[in-house]
Amino acid sequence: MGGGARELAGYLAALGGWVAAVAAAVLPQWRQSSYAGDAIITAVGLHEGLWMSCAAQSTGQVQCRLHDSLLSLDVHIQTSRALMVISLLLGFFGIIVSVVGMKCTKVGEEDPVTKSRIAVAGGVLFILSGLCTLAAVSLYAAQVTYEFFRESTVPINARYEFGSALFVGWGAASLTVLGGSLLCCSCPAKERRGQQYYRQSQPSTAREIPWSGR
Repeated sequence: MGGGARELAGYLAALGGWVAAVAAAVLPQWRQSSYAGDAIITAVGLHEGLWMSCAAQSTGQVQCRLHDSLLSLDVHIQTSRALMVISLLLGFFGIIVSVVGMKCTKVGEEDPVTKSRIAVAGGVLFILSGLCTLAAVSLYAAQVTYEFFRESTVPINARYEFGSALFVGWGAASLTVLGGSLLCCSCPAKERRGQQYYRQSQPSTAREIPWSGR
């Protein structure tokens, strides 16, 4: 795969991962009611996310409510919120920087070495964005797992398990890190050595005038 095609593939993968991260951050299905156990209650299904909690009735009616207070939320929710916001900001800047640095664009610098460095910077931003998404989703999933398996008087069918937004977040993190890694494969040092070799291999056009010594 050529350098330009590799950069384009990495950019599209990272862009898709960033869009998926936006969807994961907005979706309220970070955790949902568990249907395990003997007495299964299907009248109302509860879903909770970073920003709101929803109740879906068997009739199809869904009621959602935003979290009232920021300070009253659990620590893992506040931390996941902050990590997702940082991830989306890093990904947004990565989109802009990568467009400037890609070989297939005519934006900004025309020097291939400088554009490669900018593309690598965009790839680093995407990798950091994916790692923040991965940390936010994994932290939330760890808390859900802990609350599900810990000793409690709450029946198992009244507890929560993984929601669909967690799997969307894991997929988004994987795509973003993969795309950023492909963008980081743009190595400016190789291009610089190639340009120096090209200049040295060119024949000199200047004519040498012999010195007669007179």
